[in-house]
Amino acid sequence: MSDVYAVKTVKETLAGNPYVGRGIITGLAADGERSVFAYFIMGRSENSRNRVFIEEGDDLRTAPYDESKVKDPSLIIYYPVRTLGSGVVVTNGDQTDTAAEFIKAGKSFSEAMATREFEPDAPNFTPRISAYLKNEPFSYEMSILKSADAEGTGCNRFTFSYSPTPGVGHFLHTYETDGNPLPTFRGEPERVFLRDSVRELAYDIWENLDEENKISLYVRFTDLKTGRYDRELINKNV
Repeated sequence: MSDVYAVKTVKETLAGNPYVGRGIITGLAADGERSVFAYFIMGRSENSRNRVFIEEGDDLRTAPYDESKVKDPSLIIYYPVRTLGSGVVVTNGDQTDTAAEFIKAGKSFSEAMATREFEPDAPNFTPRISAYLKNEPFSYEMSILKSADAEGTGCNRFTFSYSPTPGVGHFLHTYETDGNPLPTFRGEPERVFLRDSVRELAYDIWENLDEENKISLYVRFTDLKTGRYDRELINKNV
């Protein structure tokens, strides 16, 4: 019987898998004093690969690397990270702004996700994955919005709320692996070890993502007392 509380390394979850799509890792650093999140994107098509991450203050947005090659910006250009007074929202689409608006209005993260569904990119029906890292006291939630079936006839919504454990993160990604159509992520977010520095975690993720398909990565460690953060940003297109 497998250990349901097992915690894997980032390498164990990523190495050898050609395509996990977009991914979010959230959790608490091993010292118990810093919140952690990471977000990465991968791509198979020229349109998806034609992207970079750009910082805008404390927020993060995607942008075309080559404007002349943009075909359909609707699902590839968005703000993956919105920093709020109450915490940080991290997602793989424009639901970042939906969550931020709801939270600013005093509503919940899950209420925001109840108004959204998976992406309209048949036959893949890419899941929308999201996270909200909340300050004072620190806690975090993750969400995945998935097609109910292969025809996209309905949306199933799952929200996970976590008690932070030092050194343990939760990893949610859009696809199980490569395929046609792409197989949607199944089950609960995976438990992963969190390295003790932003640079080490960024290295673990970037070096174990498929070389051909990886595009961009952003990692942030935030001091829970001061709110100051360290971050690493890597773009394959530079």
